[in-house]
Parts: sequence; C-alpha cells; structure tokens
Amino acid sequence: MQLTLVLMAILLVPSLIVGLLVSIFQAATQINEMTLSFIPKLMVTMGVLVIGGPLMLRMLVEYIQQLMNDIPALVGG
Repeated sequence: MQLTLVLMAILLVPSLIVGLLVSIFQAATQINEMTLSFIPKLMVTMGVLVIGGPLMLRMLVEYIQQLMNDIPALVGG
C-alpha cells in the first residue's frame, strides 16, 4: 500500500501543483479555457513519467522481487 501511495504521489503532486498555478492564473485573468488547464498538466505528467519512470519501475521491480523471495516464508516453507 505504501509503495502504491509513493508511486502515485510521484505523478500526482506535480500535476496538482501545476493545476493550482494554472487555476490561480485563470482566476487572476478571468480566462476560462479548459485546454489552458489540461495541456500543462498533461505535459508535466508526461515529463514526470519520462524523468521519474525509471525510478518508479525500479521501485516496483524491487518490490516484486522481494515479494517473490518472501513467498516460501509466507506459505510456511
């Protein structure tokens, strides 16, 4: 559960920050364009996936390897 939260936080936190900044900009300028909020969040999410993807994949692979190594102990072997 903790790994899931960490992996999702890596993706969601930057997107939430950009969404907040864009919302503040929209409120200040009174521009209500849907693509103005969608495109920056999409770009940030893609950038985070490109930059943080290897780290996220490594964390997931290490978890699965640890889980596979622990299976004999979990089933009582």
